[in-house]
Amino acid sequence: MGIGPEGHRSRLRERFERSGLQGFHDHEVLELLLTFAIPRRDVKPLARELMGKFSTLAAVFDAPLKHLKEVDGIGGTASVLIGLIPRLLERYQQDRWTHTEVFASTSEALTYLASLFGAARNEVFYLLALNSRNALIAAEHIQQGTVNRAAVFPRQVVEAALKHRATAVILAHNHPGGDARPSSADRQLTRKLKKVLNDLDIAVHDHIIIAGPNSSFSFAEHGELE
Repeated sequence: MGIGPEGHRSRLRERFERSGLQGFHDHEVLELLLTFAIPRRDVKPLARELMGKFSTLAAVFDAPLKHLKEVDGIGGTASVLIGLIPRLLERYQQDRWTHTEVFASTSEALTYLASLFGAARNEVFYLLALNSRNALIAAEHIQQGTVNRAAVFPRQVVEAALKHRATAVILAHNHPGGDARPSSADRQLTRKLKKVLNDLDIAVHDHIIIAGPNSSFSFAEHGELE
């Protein structure tokens, strides 16, 4: 006699209680999640269909809700729960770091920024406002653009820095295409912002480009802020 849906659900939850997600296949992660949204149904075929449609676990979590609902059996509750996961992680990371972080190095800033940008599919520009101890005052969203461009005006950056009474800032944006190397426009904007902010006695510690979990570019580390 095989194990029914309820027995399979219980086994998934017991595995998670013992060792977290260690040893879980991607489709099993989705199965476990779907058990909380879809009661009294075998969700294993749904999890496998999601993986077949979107190919990777990350792509499932990043998918628009309307595309998730195209999978037969994934209704409003399940699609919202799936879409909530990356947004919840971003909020958790932002809250955790905002209350504790003092940036003493580029690597520490990178760790925070990776959580800030999360799974953004378009270019986003942020200003990290810091106090005299390099502690984070606020992460100000300056602009969001297309998949390969975000138009940023120096006035927006200056207004954000002054609003938070920052004594120093870290500029940051992402390259969703995966190439962290700065463009000529990135370099021109950095030089302009550094001059304007320095004239206001606000130091620019770095401009960091994030292009993925293991791809980034620091203007400071490459000597381009001198």
